[in-house]
Amino acid sequence: MILFKFFLPSLISFCFIHKIMSESVQEYLEAIYSFNENKKPATNRQLSKRLKVTPPSVTNMLQKLAKNKMIEYSRYKGVVLTGKGNAIAQKVVRKHRLLESYLYKELGLDKELIHDEACKLEHTISEEVSSALCRKINNPKVCPDDGNPIPLCLNLANCPDCPTSNDSNRLITRLSNLVKDEKCIIIHVEEGLNTELSVGNEIYVKNAELFDGPMEILIFGGKKMIERSLAEKIYIEIRSDTIQKNHHHGPYHN
Repeated sequence: MILFKFFLPSLISFCFIHKIMSESVQEYLEAIYSFNENKKPATNRQLSKRLKVTPPSVTNMLQKLAKNKMIEYSRYKGVVLTGKGNAIAQKVVRKHRLLESYLYKELGLDKELIHDEACKLEHTISEEVSSALCRKINNPKVCPDDGNPIPLCLNLANCPDCPTSNDSNRLITRLSNLVKDEKCIIIHVEEGLNTELSVGNEIYVKNAELFDGPMEILIFGGKKMIERSLAEKIYIEIRSDTIQKNHHHGPYHN
């Protein structure tokens, strides 16, 4: 009992800090996503202004995100989400924009209020609540605040329009969002897509230009170029154990 009383305050403090850090990470990824979806890298100055934090704080967080392979960060070129970062960000962005739609359509809040209110709620609702919101407002495609598209639900098993998953912790996104050196496995290919790629294929991204242009991937032990427009219709899961290194210089080194 004495040990419990001694460690309880520390445990509560740890959980609180972890929650704040987790929300902070999500806020950064969400902000970067908002620039990247318009095919623009985010700059330190833009993130500082948007998140209302100091430039040194931005730099510190970006270094942490880069270390955890959530972003590609260059001081002079800006910040771009990796496939891993995109998979996390799109969950938060989806919740935010669904909440905006619900607050506006169902509760009748003014458009001037819905963004700030959605920011308060987006970190607290579960995937199940997010799915319920989507069904309640008939699966909206864009948010009422700024008209930006609502990311697809990738974890709702009974949604006919989206790839399915029973595990909300899986990192799922489009193949087109991956950057150089990321590994993945294909979990869904849009119906009618003319491609030799199929569910279960393991892929290593050898090279990819930012936002546009073809991607060079390694699959079946060989190189292949794939257009971005095609990669956008292929859904993948980020998995660190998908492809093993066959050479000390890297995966499938040639």
